[in-house]
Amino acid sequence: MDNQTPVYRSLLTPLRFLERSAAVFSDKIAVVHGDLQYTYAEFGKRVNRLASALRNGGVERGDRVAFLCPNIPPLLEAHFGVPLAGAALVAINVRLSPNEVAYIINHSGAKYLFVDSALASTLKPVRDQLKTVETIININDVPGDSHMDGQDYEAFLDGQNSDPLPWLIEDEEEMISINYTSGTTGKPKGVMYSHRGGYLNALGEVIETTLITESVYMWTLPMFHCNGWCFPWGVTAAGGTHVCLRQIEPSTVWKLIAEQGVTHFNGAPVVLISLLNHPDRPKELDRPLTVTTAGAPPSPTLIDHMETMGAKIIHVYGLTETYGPHTVCAIQPTWKNLPIEEQARLKARQGVAYTIADPVRVVDDNMIDVAADGETMGEVVMRGNNVMLGYYQDSQATSDAFRGGWFHSGDLAVMHPDGYIELRDRGKDVIISGGENISSIEVEQALYRHPAVLEVAVIAIPHDKWGETPKAFVTLKEGIETSEQELIAFCRDQIAHFKCPTAIEFSTLPKTSTGKIQKFVLREKEWAGSDKRIKGA
Repeated sequence: MDNQTPVYRSLLTPLRFLERSAAVFSDKIAVVHGDLQYTYAEFGKRVNRLASALRNGGVERGDRVAFLCPNIPPLLEAHFGVPLAGAALVAINVRLSPNEVAYIINHSGAKYLFVDSALASTLKPVRDQLKTVETIININDVPGDSHMDGQDYEAFLDGQNSDPLPWLIEDEEEMISINYTSGTTGKPKGVMYSHRGGYLNALGEVIETTLITESVYMWTLPMFHCNGWCFPWGVTAAGGTHVCLRQIEPSTVWKLIAEQGVTHFNGAPVVLISLLNHPDRPKELDRPLTVTTAGAPPSPTLIDHMETMGAKIIHVYGLTETYGPHTVCAIQPTWKNLPIEEQARLKARQGVAYTIADPVRVVDDNMIDVAADGETMGEVVMRGNNVMLGYYQDSQATSDAFRGGWFHSGDLAVMHPDGYIELRDRGKDVIISGGENISSIEVEQALYRHPAVLEVAVIAIPHDKWGETPKAFVTLKEGIETSEQELIAFCRDQIAHFKCPTAIEFSTLPKTSTGKIQKFVLREKEWAGSDKRIKGA
């Protein structure tokens, strides 16, 4: 901060959160990972060393730094160390295929790449395709795995300056990160977050989920997903404790909840279902536990079971383009007097805008608000502090998304008389399976590469475990045969396994008079008997 900055104003950046907590809660445990623990003072010093190493290694203001690793301390440190170095963080989905990872790295123009050793095999086949990467750093969190050619993470930090560094940020609307989302096209789009947005959205999570200094947050939600819904910054702002977790294994989750005194975690309903159905689950929790869920509307039964056990369920909804959650199903005090089934039905709605966001709208094609009758459908549009800066290097897609001065979600909903929205269908070709975005167009493009495929249409179909999964309807070329199993296997060689169809039906596709495939006809058949055409909100 210089003398030219007005007395009444300071930059809004998540960097401020760690700076404060490292000073105020210096001796408090900030991070737990297996047997590893370190305090907020140590957390701050490690972040300063990471930022120093990046600056000394040639990273300049505005550069991009990519991380491919699970929910372990280095990725948490990167959420502060990379922006402290003046760069933007690109946290990559660890479930993507090698070619998908390479595309994201190249599109973002990442200069540095940090890779967990267990994921090195993902990158080795495409190492020569990485056009902008100058330096690779290996993160050795588990023993015995392969490595890329490059320095070890701890060695990279060793000997670097651990004292506080001056910020390089000059404008709070500078980019702090890029998060890649499948969107509606075959290629992922880079969603740009700002320092201001990260700061305000982190405080939004603090408010809506009631994070306090005594909070212990367990990392079941991927940090690569919308920067972990801004919880790396939010938990740190509150001075809470981060409990890292490489992967979700129900017995480990229940063990950590008991041993570490976990008070908060986030996850899609599929995660909660796996925890509830595990033999290690307690009949009753020993302490309060707040569980924030999204990725699909939680069923009334799921809410009932979690709350009977003693957990508090917070249902949120949003997109990568809105820093994760934009709405929350705020609980009204009067609901507790209603029958449990009615309470659960109300809590399964997507709700109202976050405290830090502008009110959410449901509009028709002319941007006129639909009637708040719980029946008339329209598109959900948002604006305000938790909407992205835009798509990285894609001004046309940004203009399309921001038409009319609002961000268009592509999701179709109704507005209830009490001002709460409820999603009913999806207006764009995105499938959300187990909390992961899948572009139906990307799946179709993969299947079109098979020599037997003449035409293909991919839609979401309901799934008891994952909420939604892709199903492909395929017309084969005359005289060429193939099987459902062969096409699924072919698809799994092209794209990430979670994106591939779980079922394929061979048929003639319904079309308009002009030859356009009528996906709505396919949806009607697959979703018959359901009052919604969506389960992966």
